[in-house]
Amino acid sequence: MQALIYAIILDPDKCVGCTNCIKSCPTEAIRVKNGHSYTIKERCINCGQCILACPRHARFGTTDGLELINSYKYKIALIDPVLYGQFNEVISPPEVINGILNLGFDNYFETSRGADVITEFTKSLMNNDFNKPVISSACPTIVRLIQIRFPSLIDNILPIDSPVEVSAFMARKDAYEEHNLSEDEVGVFYITPCPARIFSFKKPVGIKKSHISGTLSIKSAFIEVSKNLNKNQNHPKSFYPSGKGIGWARSGGQSQALGIKDYLAIDGIKNVISVLEEIENHKMKDLKFLECCACTNGCVGGSLTIENSFVARNRIRRLAEKYYNYESKPDVPFEDFLLQEDLAPIQVTKLDDDLLTAIKKMEEIQRILPTLPNIDCGACGAPNCRALAEDIVLGSASIEDCIVILKSSVKKK
Repeated sequence: MQALIYAIILDPDKCVGCTNCIKSCPTEAIRVKNGHSYTIKERCINCGQCILACPRHARFGTTDGLELINSYKYKIALIDPVLYGQFNEVISPPEVINGILNLGFDNYFETSRGADVITEFTKSLMNNDFNKPVISSACPTIVRLIQIRFPSLIDNILPIDSPVEVSAFMARKDAYEEHNLSEDEVGVFYITPCPARIFSFKKPVGIKKSHISGTLSIKSAFIEVSKNLNKNQNHPKSFYPSGKGIGWARSGGQSQALGIKDYLAIDGIKNVISVLEEIENHKMKDLKFLECCACTNGCVGGSLTIENSFVARNRIRRLAEKYYNYESKPDVPFEDFLLQEDLAPIQVTKLDDDLLTAIKKMEEIQRILPTLPNIDCGACGAPNCRALAEDIVLGSASIEDCIVILKSSVKKK
């Protein structure tokens, strides 16, 4: 039996409650109970760290099967440059694109095109009075993290959709105009490096409806393309050679494309949290742009990729440098891609609907906490002693779950 956790699948048959996942979760969203892990959905930001941490592969991203593309008359593969970084450099992007088309797609569109659109919009925004630092909205994990843990920084988030949604919109528009197709006849399938993207399509933030029809993982696409690579086949001639757009696949690429000095590019969710805390406490001044990537090395480090993220990042760097002087000129109005709805804080910890009762529960947490060993070992199934104290007050755990206290009480008997 499998349980759906937003965009992440848990297979209880493989889960042994080892606690690796609770230690890796940056938002304390995972607990272990009765030998199996479970997720507090409201806390989950779909970063995929639990997928990478699980030694038994009990957690994995839930993508669509390739057969789903046949549900549409016209099928478009939305290709992220991250995919190029998975292959040895002797295999060119056009060869990779050709391999994708051989899977049954009618056309393709590269997200680097959407990235260039957002770069131009960001440049224009930097010149006005928008809140500084401007925080990139490209990573859905970071947007959700800010909504949950740093609501005071919501107004700093770049008010435009991600390169994926922008590219999907452009791809659909081209298909409608060139082939006289209706919306239901066109399927746009994104080849994703991470589960956060999948969740962002299921529950869009800032927009009413996603332009994505389904997803395939980078890993599955790599395997399928590798089976059918044939260098003798004709390659697409319209490979989009924008080094700046391609560079978005690695940490620092988006910032570099802006051509400014006062930026900071952070990768790795724990590092991001540390920097956001600094900014929230007004400890970083004169910073104009903040690029945050939840995954180590950027999107190339996503949990649904296959190549070592450092190797992939280096490949993307060299590919971006090769085409860096390409001057893109997006000819689409930014208004088509601006967020349609305000981003709102997400409340994840609510002790009680009644304020007085909630205060009493908070006092109870403070009473219980000193009685715990405060070594944050995780053996109880909670990520730390404070989380256990909160779980006890909320009724989902008991003081006997603490192994140290249990062991001490057994010795006394």
